[in-house]
Amino acid sequence: MARAGDFRRAGFSRSELSAWVRSGRLIRPVRGVYASPAADNDVLSAYRENGRLTCVSGARFYGLWVLHRADVLHLSCGNGVPRYGVVDHAACDFPSYPGLPVAGLADVLVHSLRCLPELEALVMVQSAVGRGDITAGFLQRALVGNRNGKARSVLGLVLPRADSLLEVLAHTHFVRAGFRVRMHVVLEGVGEVDCLIDDCLVVELDGSTHFEPRQVKKDQRRNNASTLGGYLVLRYYYDDVVHAPEAMVAEIRAVLWQWKLGTFAPS
Repeated sequence: MARAGDFRRAGFSRSELSAWVRSGRLIRPVRGVYASPAADNDVLSAYRENGRLTCVSGARFYGLWVLHRADVLHLSCGNGVPRYGVVDHAACDFPSYPGLPVAGLADVLVHSLRCLPELEALVMVQSAVGRGDITAGFLQRALVGNRNGKARSVLGLVLPRADSLLEVLAHTHFVRAGFRVRMHVVLEGVGEVDCLIDDCLVVELDGSTHFEPRQVKKDQRRNNASTLGGYLVLRYYYDDVVHAPEAMVAEIRAVLWQWKLGTFAPS
């Protein structure tokens, strides 16, 4: 999919393009734009609306983590004209994605921080920062002024390292619950654990790979080693962290309370 000018600069003539349209090899969804019949619908829509995909609609072009796919298209059209079924963001300030109507990474993240619920924006930013594609400091400088205060507060939740979307979400829930939490702690005889809460409770966050038989055995042995080392262990999965965080936090709070009461110590 490309604009006519891109084809001409690549050495194709207007007559060739017209012939390919007549033969069905190409379609012309909007004047000046040519595409294969299997072209991406979101990109086609961006061309039709003369905008750039941004926010959660631009996330997949940069391989960013997302909690939910967008129900509507998020575009930066830049002229403020309302469009049905489109969330129109502010104009872009940074270089765009090469060759496609997609906003640059910095604009995608800035727009997400201004637009999305806190956790949805956070996981997008975390994935980009964690890979080294951008820094939280750069985004802070792009979000000046009082109207961006809420967006800047999300950047304060970005971790130096997060190996999965679950770690980002869980850490945020634990901090908001008032727990003392450390991430990626190495315990003797156990190895690295995902979270250590209040220096007594190990919390492991298991993705889909943890359902493989060999991994299940490894996890169980790590649980045993943690217990032998004097730690309690809880394990949580995607559904727990994403869809039932309140229940997860309540369980952790209950275990910590029992620990303080001495329930788990010899009588």
